[in-house]
Amino acid sequence: MNTVNGAPESPRSPRVGRNILGMPRRRRIRLGRWATPLGIAGAVVAVAWILIAIFAPLVAPHDPLAQNLPILQAPGEGTVMGTDALGRDVFSRLLYGARVTIPLSLLLVGMSVVVGVIIGAVSGFFGRWIDETLMRITDLVMAFPTVILAMVIAAALGASLFNAVIAALVVSWPSYARLTRSLVLSLRSANYVVSGQLLGFSPLTSLRRDVAPNIVGPVLVLASLDIGTAILLLSGLSFLGLGAKPPTAEWGLMVSDAMQNFDAWWLGVFPGLAILTIVIAFNLIGDAIRDVLDPTADTLRNGGATL
Repeated sequence: MNTVNGAPESPRSPRVGRNILGMPRRRRIRLGRWATPLGIAGAVVAVAWILIAIFAPLVAPHDPLAQNLPILQAPGEGTVMGTDALGRDVFSRLLYGARVTIPLSLLLVGMSVVVGVIIGAVSGFFGRWIDETLMRITDLVMAFPTVILAMVIAAALGASLFNAVIAALVVSWPSYARLTRSLVLSLRSANYVVSGQLLGFSPLTSLRRDVAPNIVGPVLVLASLDIGTAILLLSGLSFLGLGAKPPTAEWGLMVSDAMQNFDAWWLGVFPGLAILTIVIAFNLIGDAIRDVLDPTADTLRNGGATL
């Protein structure tokens, strides 16, 4: 049987290293999914789309709004991805569409995180009637189907990208509020939080110094996974005519335009593939971040390279 400093080592527990003073070392975090091809592929695809969104004016061969090409020209006949029913270059519109869909999705997730975290933290930390009021509002929003409620709000506000983001924000923040509240409830009675309050910390100081650093990981994981959902939601609203308005180059609107020309397959296939690749990429990134930050994951014990 193996021993550590003369004491028998349990065969079921992993070996815990010791430093020069004989004290146990803290377990090292491992890279987990970031060391696998899927995690790397997701990051590469996401970065590639972000770069495309930034440099679209330099890469696009045509003005996305110009109607100076043959109508419904198939891919390869003078254009990379063909043209639409108005003679606009599909490839150029696809590149410019990334400048609309991706930034708005990131903005939507960022605002949802801010609103949801604030509401969840206040609700979980202060409790009592504040908790009851905020959670009943959260339950009310979550009681409606997400897409249906977003459609109703967007239709009431009027069809535009700004109103689509507002509608998506209304239905997106409750998940962050619920997650943050559960984390704060488990942390507010911790010894270090109570000790800080005994030392005179105000509730806001305790939230900022003692609670906030311990909820960043789970919230970051949820946000990274939610980017793909935000892209689908905004594209869906534009597809239904409640988001981007013509002639804006936006992926959901491009798929909607393709519904009027089923024979021209390229009108819907290419923007659909763009949505598919970016959503899968951010989902893989979210899985990778979750594996890195989850201390109970198997990859933290057995897989990947160490930090």
